[in-house]
Amino acid sequence: MTSPAPRADGRKADQLRPIAFEAGIAPHATGSVLVSFGQTRVICAATIEPKVPAWMKQQRVPGGWLTAEYSLLPYSTHERKQRDISRGKLDGRTVEIQRLIGRSLRAVLDLKKLGENTLWIDCDVLQADGGTRTASITGAYLAARLAIQTLLDAKRIPENPLVDSVAAVSVGLYDGCELLDLPYVEDKDAEVDFNIVMTGQGKFVEVQGSGEEATYTHEQLLSLIALAQKGIKEISALQTAFLTKQLLSR
Repeated sequence: MTSPAPRADGRKADQLRPIAFEAGIAPHATGSVLVSFGQTRVICAATIEPKVPAWMKQQRVPGGWLTAEYSLLPYSTHERKQRDISRGKLDGRTVEIQRLIGRSLRAVLDLKKLGENTLWIDCDVLQADGGTRTASITGAYLAARLAIQTLLDAKRIPENPLVDSVAAVSVGLYDGCELLDLPYVEDKDAEVDFNIVMTGQGKFVEVQGSGEEATYTHEQLLSLIALAQKGIKEISALQTAFLTKQLLSR
């Protein structure tokens, strides 16, 4: 059962953290957004290059491509995080998250309609307080949509290749309670932790979940998924309102 008791930050169990979007945070990108989920803040930038990877040309694959990169900036965590370039390799978590971001965006993108363009998604975490991957996916979609509008305005492509929106949120069991959108203080001690990615039409893109030295029942699984669905529906509405305002002001 979801507990009605308030959490450390005063939220109800089924309540999202305050979410905010700020456009144009990276002026040299084709589209960019600063996304905030509570104290988690991520710069999501989309840059369009008028070319495709060599493997697409070699294999004669039509259309374009989307790829994503993700990083925690050294000062984003309580203790300084060493840059991957200093270590000479990406850590496993970084690779996992940037692949997830790429898969999530490609799930709602018709690559053939993108034309011979590559859409680069860069997600840089300014401040990490849990849910950096879910915030990155949510903001990356917005940055991509703004970048694609630039292509449309310049008539470089005839129609919008995005077939739906995409957003993500975390859910979990903490002290036996089902919680939505976990900050770090809850995430680090959660018995069960899920990251769920869905489209605006309510279809699932990815469900990542595991017990942290714990188990969960079928009923708890269904309840956590329903909790995530509620949260993503609310996030999708915020995305729509943000894009409506941004696109009308162009």
